[in-house]
Amino acid sequence: MKDDKRIIPSGGNVFEDLGFDPAEAAVLRMRAELMASIEQHLRKRKLTQAKAAELLGVSQARVSDLMNGKFNKFSLDMLAKLAERAGLHCTLKAA
Repeated sequence: MKDDKRIIPSGGNVFEDLGFDPAEAAVLRMRAELMASIEQHLRKRKLTQAKAAELLGVSQARVSDLMNGKFNKFSLDMLAKLAERAGLHCTLKAA
């Protein structure tokens, strides 16, 4: 059996590349990027999960989900709220 290791260039949105329709792929991409930004911001501030939970107004378990990249557990709306509470400012720009 031949080991097929092809490299396929991305079209710019991995979720579209995986077969999601363009609208859903756009939302998934925004959620993933916003979650990564929040996670990086909290790590730079060197907050414990308990302190991050206090800052964000959520439980420590929710912070754990956030820090472990479980973006399927967060809506885009909730991530925008968490970003603002963390001191980040969300903007949307057309591509």
